[in-house]
Amino acid sequence: MDDFERIYRDWHEYAKNRDTDALIALYADDAVFESPLVPAIMDTDSGILCGKAEILRFLQEGTRRRPNDLVRWYRDGRYFVTGDTLVWEYPRQTPDGDQVDILEVMRLESGKIKHHRIYWGWFGTQMLTASALAKAVKA
Repeated sequence: MDDFERIYRDWHEYAKNRDTDALIALYADDAVFESPLVPAIMDTDSGILCGKAEILRFLQEGTRRRPNDLVRWYRDGRYFVTGDTLVWEYPRQTPDGDQVDILEVMRLESGKIKHHRIYWGWFGTQMLTASALAKAVKA
């Protein structure tokens, strides 16, 4: 099994099972993580985290606060590799109803995730927008 297949398999399983210790072990020490969920969960205006310590704090908090009713962990088994980049989708439509729709984009280096970007689709973005509005009203 190559690094791309291993990361595709392991990242999904560790995230699904809330195993943040195993999950963070997939990342390079100086990894960069980008997601619109970062400012929604962490006390920051930026969606960018640098280094394993920051990424681990996000993974732990995100795992603790994950809305299980919108995260079904469905994917169709397809992933794409080009050069050093791995891509796969969690589509909105699943056999069991809608889920948060995201695209995972990971650049690998020496068998580790060096740069991880998460792009949200329209369905998931609606959830993020509602969360940001609720946060603004409280402030």
